[in-house]
Amino acid sequence: MTEDQNAFRRTDTAAPAGASAVKTGQPDGRPDSRAIQDAMADERAFAMLDPRDQLRLLLREHMLSRPFSELSPVVFDHRAQPLIGHIMLDTIEEQGYGLDDFDAVGALTAAAVPLVCAVMSAAASRGEDLDGFVMDFVYPSVKGPSIAGKKVVLLDAWLSEKSYVQTSSLVTLRNGNELSLDFGVVEAQGAEVVAVASLIGGVDLTDPTIRVANPVSGETRELPFIEIFHESDLRDVDGTGSDSGADVA
Repeated sequence: MTEDQNAFRRTDTAAPAGASAVKTGQPDGRPDSRAIQDAMADERAFAMLDPRDQLRLLLREHMLSRPFSELSPVVFDHRAQPLIGHIMLDTIEEQGYGLDDFDAVGALTAAAVPLVCAVMSAAASRGEDLDGFVMDFVYPSVKGPSIAGKKVVLLDAWLSEKSYVQTSSLVTLRNGNELSLDFGVVEAQGAEVVAVASLIGGVDLTDPTIRVANPVSGETRELPFIEIFHESDLRDVDGTGSDSGADVA
């Protein structure tokens, strides 16, 4: 493979001429389960896809039998890891937040730690310095370099009505319990949250904002919510592929 073929293509760049297409099986043109499996089996066809389509297929293959997942089999996959960082940065930038607008990215949950690492590496490859951190719920603080005086973007793997954290009872994006705690912890460190971004978003929002509250001061804010993929865009058109008994590995 030549050096040019190895280079990462930004998500807004078309795939090279002659790239193999994934056959569609849905009325709206999205590939069905069989098309996904066929594409994943054909490594050459997969390699020729646009990076965003590659990541979409990896996510869809994993989601076929799961209503919710921490996405570990995808975010630790050697094919997905380099794609995730650049695609998240590209999408965040498309929503108006360039690398000059924030100084660090933080993991809302353990599932988001590999996303933070991927985004940091992608920023470094573009000649930019970006710190990372992870929330510590045992002793409310953050683990990583100091974020005092910094602007930060909070990341998660999949924020939806099925989201949960290990240190709390079932919480959802819609009622804001999970984000209320995170918002308070980050603010206590002297940092400013500029946006929340998730690899998959699973709540239909007419206005892409999340209302969060500081549980100590009672202050409320609306934060921009950036979803890289929407859950419904990764499902079969009839919503099948979910199994109520599936795990969340």
